[in-house]
Amino acid sequence: MGKHWADFQYEIYLNGMSGAVPRLPTDLTRLEELTEQRLGPGPVGYVAGSAGDGSTARANRSALERRRIVPRMLRDVRERDLSVEVLGRALPAPLALAPVGVLSIMHPQAEPAAARAAAAQGVPYILSSASSTPMEQVAEAMGDAERWFQLYWPKDPEVARSFLDRAKAAGFTALVVTLDTPLLSWRPRDLDQAYLPFLHGVGTANYFSDPAFQAGLAKPVHEDPNAAVMHFVGMFSDPGKTWPDLAFLREHWDGPIVLKGVLHPDDARFAADAGMDGVVVSNHGGRQVAGSVAAADALPRVAAAVGDRLTVLFDSGVRTGDDVFKALALGAEAVLLGRPYVYGLGLDGQAGVEHVIRCLLAELDLTLALAGHATPATVGPEDLNEEPA
Repeated sequence: MGKHWADFQYEIYLNGMSGAVPRLPTDLTRLEELTEQRLGPGPVGYVAGSAGDGSTARANRSALERRRIVPRMLRDVRERDLSVEVLGRALPAPLALAPVGVLSIMHPQAEPAAARAAAAQGVPYILSSASSTPMEQVAEAMGDAERWFQLYWPKDPEVARSFLDRAKAAGFTALVVTLDTPLLSWRPRDLDQAYLPFLHGVGTANYFSDPAFQAGLAKPVHEDPNAAVMHFVGMFSDPGKTWPDLAFLREHWDGPIVLKGVLHPDDARFAADAGMDGVVVSNHGGRQVAGSVAAADALPRVAAAVGDRLTVLFDSGVRTGDDVFKALALGAEAVLLGRPYVYGLGLDGQAGVEHVIRCLLAELDLTLALAGHATPATVGPEDLNEEPA
């Protein structure tokens, strides 16, 4: 029997007997508004903002909301087990924390606080290449808990190889390669504030601490930080990469490799043909292509194309436990949660992130049970109705 995540609600009610109420809302869709009120416009805009007029982020939400759960009755759901196996790893629930960079703009404890929260709940933490804390420090904060490394694939192959070596040495087990950011998109909320943390050397910790990166500098980072920033900007991403380049990653990483940002079934097939282990169906939370297809609308086609060959994960638009249920029904094996945990971090540090994880999984546990499922494995397309757009 797995952990009953739903017990969190009774914990909350029992704490209420002595007058204690949760510090943060239990409706996770309210966190963005609270964060907007409490943090500065630059950091909030960087996290909450999207490409263009925000239509892709809105489409992500409406694609999930359009799909409605069809509960089934009189099924034995007394004992529930949310645990799943993903990429050969046993997880307590079909959830991981998505890679989000520059978390120091939200809270001084940054990535280590989020990583400790994930570790405390047994949920994998995916560390961004663009973190504000070097990967070794984040690994140390997590002990032996499950952690994956997200790679922004740099132009310099020596830096790429060094990142992979460091991540492996620091105990990161899976590699998540983001494909949808060969360039930064047009993001009006950041542009209107002229706010890009990287230009201030924030979110560059993995690069500035990297020997291969340092080898490309005329002077040490601390002697000429501006030159280091410009070196970073010049190599951060590479719009010239193509499918044959994946052989480099396969050669230098011996664990699972997952490609993030896949929306077309043919791209998912290319990933399988290239010997990858999984894909994340994602449009970067609406941050990259304005007017993009909603991730939840792309998910069923990708799952149908490669579900028997690859691990299919999902992100973009997930805010609630029922969103996770819907993603599972549409063909995902697990979801990555992004912005909500970042708002939790900004509002209440590590405790805020743990609150978000526990609320989301309590709601998922209850939604599964009330829809007639004791495990994620029995959830499928027949458990959803799709309303007209």
